[in-house]
Amino acid sequence: MTPTPTPTPRPRYGIMTAPQQVDYHDVLRVWREADAIPEIEHAWLFDHLMPIGGDPDGPALEGWTLLSALSAQTRRLRLGVMVTSNRFRPPAMLAKIATTVDIVSEGRLDFGIGVGSRPDHPLARREYEAHGLPFHDSAHAVGSLAEACTLIRRLWTEDKPFDFHGTYHHLTGAFGSPKPVQRPHPPILIGGRSSATLRVVAEHADLWNIPGGDIKDVISRTALLDRYCAEIGRDPAEITRSIHLPVSYDHPGVTRAAIGLAIDAGFHHIVLGLPTPYPAQVARWVADELIR
Repeated sequence: MTPTPTPTPRPRYGIMTAPQQVDYHDVLRVWREADAIPEIEHAWLFDHLMPIGGDPDGPALEGWTLLSALSAQTRRLRLGVMVTSNRFRPPAMLAKIATTVDIVSEGRLDFGIGVGSRPDHPLARREYEAHGLPFHDSAHAVGSLAEACTLIRRLWTEDKPFDFHGTYHHLTGAFGSPKPVQRPHPPILIGGRSSATLRVVAEHADLWNIPGGDIKDVISRTALLDRYCAEIGRDPAEITRSIHLPVSYDHPGVTRAAIGLAIDAGFHHIVLGLPTPYPAQVARWVADELIR
């Protein structure tokens, strides 16, 4: 018998509204509009404490508190932070925050996490000193991320308190209550492109996100992830491939072409980054010009 071919997953489209150089009502307007448009299935914020684009002294809203507010103002969209800086919050605290958002949203959270800001991005690096946060080297950041993923999953799923004494994190009597709405836990999306991060993705992620750009590099990174999955005996098809693509309002054909290349490369979770200021009815424009 001829084997039945595996059906190709359909693309699932979402938007990213980086909460910098905007106010709460700007973002809320776009999310409410997107919530009413079935073609847009997910929506994302970023996790920076100061702007990384535009006026460096301009406004930047904190991602997780904003996400909780938006989750209470929407009904359908899956939602998340793309991606949480593991450098900002201890993992047990982050697990509690994420659980709260999953409860407020009635089980719509996709939990995005990554190592944190690149050390070569000066506008991202400055927010650590400005908030009294340590900035460790990349090896420390990746090791900390791997332990954080283990800890957060345990806090979401284990029924008894536990101790954890790792290289980077130490908890005594750790316990998460209540648990998230989603069982066994919210999907874990890990963002990043470095080979060290991809090893963490292979072990812990349900979804993997990479910033778009050089499609050849994107393809090489997905092949590397496949290899790391094979090394630990995991089916790489278990990890949904997600890509963030910047939107051009003036040249939508460029964005459509980038979407096509990404889908051809096996990415079926498409995050469309909306630049500010947001035009009126921008979510409807995304559905009409980019998705349909």
